[in-house]
Amino acid sequence: MKYIITGGAGFIGSNLARTLSLDHEVTIIDNLSTGRMENIQDLVDSEDISFVQGDINDTDLLENLFQDADGIFHQAALPSVQRSVKNPMATHEANVTGTLNVLLAARDARVRKVVMASSSSVYGNTPTLPKHEGMNPHPLSPYAVSKIADEYYASVFSDLFEVQTVCLRYFNVFGPRQDPNSQYAAVIPNFVKRILNDQPPVIYGDGKQTRDFTYIKNVVQANIRAMESDAQGAFNIACGERIDLLTLAGTIMEIVGKDLEPIHEAPRPGDVRDSLADISRAREAFGYAPEYDLKTGLMETITWFRNH
Repeated sequence: MKYIITGGAGFIGSNLARTLSLDHEVTIIDNLSTGRMENIQDLVDSEDISFVQGDINDTDLLENLFQDADGIFHQAALPSVQRSVKNPMATHEANVTGTLNVLLAARDARVRKVVMASSSSVYGNTPTLPKHEGMNPHPLSPYAVSKIADEYYASVFSDLFEVQTVCLRYFNVFGPRQDPNSQYAAVIPNFVKRILNDQPPVIYGDGKQTRDFTYIKNVVQANIRAMESDAQGAFNIACGERIDLLTLAGTIMEIVGKDLEPIHEAPRPGDVRDSLADISRAREAFGYAPEYDLKTGLMETITWFRNH
């Protein structure tokens, strides 16, 4: 198969490219605004993938790249709730306008299917746990708004233009190649980097907020199974288990063999208090079954960061 990965030099996209390149023809498009060439340089050098530096808001580029593609894995986005609070327009242009461009190009090229990255942030702070796809969205940040807008566009394109679409609502993905140095770094790479450097982890709030952390290999599996199936719609991708941030920090320190007292800072605007996924819909629709639990994923992630 010929697959295109938008945002393929980023954390999720680069891991997805590694797996897909074993059996398929893969082309990555990435503007490198948040993606990094070091994530895919070995794949490019060995000619396992093709790389095009470009932007999903370049409609001519998308039109050319999407010709004869069997499927699009749309991972390109400006991530981070906090970034979106600081600059809502940049988030909208990348995440909403960019996604519309991807869908239009897929329609015009008659691509069979687009599998898109969505986010658990669309649920907001609704008290119901676990979160299930039948719940009404309640976004708390421009980032979350952009993701639910993407889902609505995907649904409309499925209905009007016969482009099959799947939106995967990722719950706190972590693993190798996640950038720990960004000011918007996710919690696990941030914790791991600081603890490995004998610095205490920084927790925003009391640390009792909970998350359903999802190892990257589970996410790669979900993308591929969604693409190969006839499923359409929005699906939670997670482990179906939650842990609070204080316990998470303690687990990482236990694996690393260090004991540091966390630093607490003020809660951040737009952050969700508790997150836990019902993953039964993805399991029934395309056989998604997380193969890696949190601790196994943490051990692999810590090993990778130690070696890089």
